[in-house]
Amino acid sequence: MRRLNVLTWHTHGSYLYYLSHAPHEFHVLSRPGRPPGYGGRCGPFPFGPNVHDLPAEQAREREFDCILFQEDHHWHTDQHALLTPAQRALPRIYLEHDPPGLAAGTGGATAWPTDVRHPVDDPDVLLVHVTPFNQLMWDSGRSPTRVIEHGVTIPDGVRYRGDIARGLVITNHLARRSRRMGADLFGALRAQVPLDLVGIGSLDGDAAGGSAGGLGEIDHPQLPAFAARYRFVFSPVRYASLSLSAIEAMMAGIPVVALATAEMATVIEHGVSGVAVTDTRLLQAAMRALLDDPVLARSLGAAGRRSARERFSIERFGADWDAALRHVAG
Repeated sequence: MRRLNVLTWHTHGSYLYYLSHAPHEFHVLSRPGRPPGYGGRCGPFPFGPNVHDLPAEQAREREFDCILFQEDHHWHTDQHALLTPAQRALPRIYLEHDPPGLAAGTGGATAWPTDVRHPVDDPDVLLVHVTPFNQLMWDSGRSPTRVIEHGVTIPDGVRYRGDIARGLVITNHLARRSRRMGADLFGALRAQVPLDLVGIGSLDGDAAGGSAGGLGEIDHPQLPAFAARYRFVFSPVRYASLSLSAIEAMMAGIPVVALATAEMATVIEHGVSGVAVTDTRLLQAAMRALLDDPVLARSLGAAGRRSARERFSIERFGADWDAALRHVAG
C-alpha cells in the first residue's frame, strides 16, 4: 500500500521522532524563527527522510491524505487560518498527549478532571490517547477513541552502567510546572539523597525552589547513554502522561524510582521491575537501598528492561500508528 502524506505540527520533538517510525510521510509545519509548535524538522533528533519541513504559508498549496492535530490551537485556530475548506474535510486525527487538567465548570465552579470534556467532540475525528489512563480520564464526547501506547528506541550499545552513585531526574522546566511534576519532592529529597537534574531550564535557576544546580539540557540522542551512568532515574511526577524519558531509561536497563500514579502504576511492578509507590516516605529509603546495593539496582533495571521491551517496542508503536492512519484514510 502507498505511503500516506500526513500534515502535522512539531509539538513534542521526541514524540515526533518516534512517530516518524510509522511508514508514512510527515509534513511538519514551520514558521520563520521556528517558534514553539512551528519548528518543522528541527532539533537534535535523527529524523529520517520521511519527515519534511513545510512552511506554514505553503500548507494550503499541498495535497495531504490526513491531518494530525496535536494541540488545542491547531484545532481551534490553525486549521481555519492555514488550511482550505477541502483540506479541513480530509480524514483527521487529534493526538492528545496529556490527561485532562482543571477547567471552568458550571456557575463559575472548577470542574474535576474527570468531568472535563475534550475540545474535540466530533464523530468524524479519531481521538488518539497515549495511555489507557488518559482515555479513562477524558470525557471524549462523541469522538471515537483509541489508545496508542508509547514506543521508544535507544541507540545501539547503550546499556546500564550505574557507576555514578547518584540519582537522575529528567524533566523540563521542573519548577515552573510545580507540584504536578513533583518539584517539591525533588527539592526535599535532594537535601537527603544525591540527585542531579537535567532538562530545559535546569541550569539557569529554574530548578526546584528556584535555585540553580541543575546540569542543563542533554540532547535527546545522547540522553540514554548519559543517564545509564547513574545508579537510578527518579520520576517525581504526580499527574501527567507517561514520561518518555522513564521508558527510555527502562529500555537501557536503568532502575526507575517513580510515584505509582496515573499510567506509571501499570508500568512498574514495585520491587520487581523498579520502584513505584504512593507513600512518599518510602522514596528516600528506596533510593538509599539502590545507592547501597548495586546488585539490587542492576536486578531491578534488568527486569524493567525486559518489561519495557515487551510493552513499548518501536515496532509495535509504528504498526499501531500505521493502522490508525490507514483506518481514518480509508
